Amino acid sequence: MALFGLFSSPEKDLQSALALISDGKRAAAFKTLSRAAQAGLPEAQYQVARSYLEGAGAPGSVLEAKRWLEKSAEQNFVPAQSMLAAFYVQGVPIDSPDAAPGQLAGTVSANLFGRASVVADPDFDQAAYWAKRASDGGSHEAQALLAYLKINGPEKLRDQVGSDELYAQSAAGNCAQGQLGHGVAILRTAKEDAEFAEAAKNLEAASEAGLGTAQYLLGALYDQGKGVEANPEKAANLLKQAAEKQVRSAMTRYGMALLNGRGVEIDPVMAESWLRRAGLQGDGEAAAAVGQIYARADGPLPPNMEEAAHWLRRAAEAGHTGAARALGAMHMTGEGVKKNPVEAAKWFRQAAESGLAQARYDMAAMVMQRIASPEDSKDTAEWFKVEADKGDAIAAYNYGVCRAEGFGVEQDLAEAARYLRQSAEKVANAQFWYGRMLREGQGVAQDEIEAREWLIKAAEAGITDAQVAIGDMMVKGAGGPRDDAGSLTWFRRAANQGHMGAMFALGALYGGGHEVMWDRRIAQNWFQAAAERGHPQAMMVLGRYLARGLAGQRDKEQARRWFERAMQAGITDAQIELDALPPPATPEPSVEPQTPDVEDTETA
Repeated sequence: MALFGLFSSPEKDLQSALALISDGKRAAAFKTLSRAAQAGLPEAQYQVARSYLEGAGAPGSVLEAKRWLEKSAEQNFVPAQSMLAAFYVQGVPIDSPDAAPGQLAGTVSANLFGRASVVADPDFDQAAYWAKRASDGGSHEAQALLAYLKINGPEKLRDQVGSDELYAQSAAGNCAQGQLGHGVAILRTAKEDAEFAEAAKNLEAASEAGLGTAQYLLGALYDQGKGVEANPEKAANLLKQAAEKQVRSAMTRYGMALLNGRGVEIDPVMAESWLRRAGLQGDGEAAAAVGQIYARADGPLPPNMEEAAHWLRRAAEAGHTGAARALGAMHMTGEGVKKNPVEAAKWFRQAAESGLAQARYDMAAMVMQRIASPEDSKDTAEWFKVEADKGDAIAAYNYGVCRAEGFGVEQDLAEAARYLRQSAEKVANAQFWYGRMLREGQGVAQDEIEAREWLIKAAEAGITDAQVAIGDMMVKGAGGPRDDAGSLTWFRRAANQGHMGAMFALGALYGGGHEVMWDRRIAQNWFQAAAERGHPQAMMVLGRYLARGLAGQRDKEQARRWFERAMQAGITDAQIELDALPPPATPEPSVEPQTPDVEDTETA
């Protein structure tokens, strides 16, 4: 052995070690590699670094690996420069005593450090320096890494055009990371099918190399049929592969595919599992989907509102606007969570500030119900004014109401009327409000003729209160000719929608004294319908009908009960009616039936 060593050289040591490594015997090659590395051969130094990284023939040590990479890189060994750049991108770990050897990743932009360690902050300047040297030396992996830095590095390194060019060069060299980056760059501006096809071609190659992000993006293209023929089954398979590589977006999309049976058989249990995993990693869309699964009464899994609220909260905290709005609604109703208008307003506000217009209207509903905070009322009113001044008819209606009622702004009936008039061209509720203001002369000069026109429009659009208002104007001849028959029609439409005031009005019309064929039986039925819904005056009139038999049915005890209810509802005149009734009949004492004896029974 000693004689053989005399004829050995660093170069021969390196070749011998490389042969062992080629046979999968890196640990056995370490001693020979070390001699060549100590002699200054850059490739040997690079291989020693890899041995330290993999803990093969040497104790795992990232710091030792970095030291040998630096020696090799300084001698312009391109693979070492490329790997050293990756070290600096990720932050060079500081070895911990219990660190287990890591496994070397196949590409420079993958995670090189699969070991327990404390990671320092990345050094992007050093990363860019070594990536540039390796890139200039022809490393396609370094080109991809440098392209990444030009997009995701600090501002002084940012260069979108330069990044796209580097990704294209790397992809042309068949580097999987470069193909992924080039595909993403194309997708960023793709409009034509040929552009999507070129992106898909690059993503296909990167996908075959096992890159999870490429598999996810390619799966999305197959799902949408962009650049490739739509194939939901292939899309689902690619999404599954990416999900298994912990690509969070792929977990979400594959979970949704399982939930909806797109490209795979419906499997709600597995769908919930993948969506849950993505949600736990911070994916708001996935967390919202889990929340919706448990919130649905007809969903694939048994409903659980507490679980739904938990996941919707996760989604909302991750910035999901729809989940924030849904969580606000749950706090309004107390379903699955404690009823809490303050908490509801918090989530509505978050959704609204994120641009969800519906949440603004949820806030508006709270403002109109006087359960919003003064600050929320003020903010909501200001938002309505901004949108109203841009021409939004619904916002103009809401701002008009805020001005009319003093919600979040100073009450100003003239300003309210102006905005309600603006909105009335398109919004039925505004037609009712503006028509009512015209009739009463609030904020505008009283004009019953124009009021009648607007109220008819609102009534025809189905606004119940407008139907009652126009019915009232017609029966009184306000703003136009008296029209009892027309009034009857509008009151009936409102009554059929449950309006107890309209029911009372129908009773009055059918009760006589109007240009309507009177029918007191029908009148009594409408008075009873209104009374049963809590209309105090209807209770009083129904009592009179029953006490006097006006519709042919006399029932003094029922009359008494309705008069008493009218009294409780504040109709003091009902006492006069009660006093006019005879005292309630005293029930006769009950007599226990006698059981006949056997003889009497037989005789009978």
